[in-house]
Amino acid sequence: MFDAKLRPLIDPPLNRLGSALARRGVTANAITFLGLALGLAGAAAISVGYFSAGLGLILANRLLDGLDGAVARANGPTVLGGYFDIVADFAFYVSVPLGFGLVDPANTQAALVLVASFVLTGVSFLAYAVIAAERGARTDAHGRKSFFYSTGLAEGGETIAVFIAFALFPAWFVPLAYAYAALCVLTVFQRSALAIVQFSD
Repeated sequence: MFDAKLRPLIDPPLNRLGSALARRGVTANAITFLGLALGLAGAAAISVGYFSAGLGLILANRLLDGLDGAVARANGPTVLGGYFDIVADFAFYVSVPLGFGLVDPANTQAALVLVASFVLTGVSFLAYAVIAAERGARTDAHGRKSFFYSTGLAEGGETIAVFIAFALFPAWFVPLAYAYAALCVLTVFQRSALAIVQFSD
């Protein structure tokens, strides 16, 4: 919901740093995999109760997630890079609820519901992207991407805000997880309604 509005603020400094790294031979894929490793380490830290360390690693993951795109823009984006980026994103997104589900059995059901909602949101996102690409649709609302990014109520910015809240207030994980899962499901309905409008012919 807020991602497109945040891009003009975060892209310029990321692009400057990305260009500098690209000139030194750093590849976008290397940053993607490093970011994934840090994100998974953050989920692992959370799973054993190290919430502050987990939060720091989550934030590092998100910084590198933005930086890999900046390096890709400097070097020229690739289809393979886009593939690795989206796979790494979803692996990270499901790992964090899993970490909270493991650290406390009372969180398990809410964590499962949240992961299921992420799967539904991801499926709707990717299905929309495939059909939009087949129809030649283009958008720069989320910056230059290797495939079509559709807007929704629950996007990356909202997800990270919720993850931060989880780490800062772990006792509130269950209600926050259920609330965000509901927003993810609403996003699926929103995207489906948009698909009806755009793809019915």
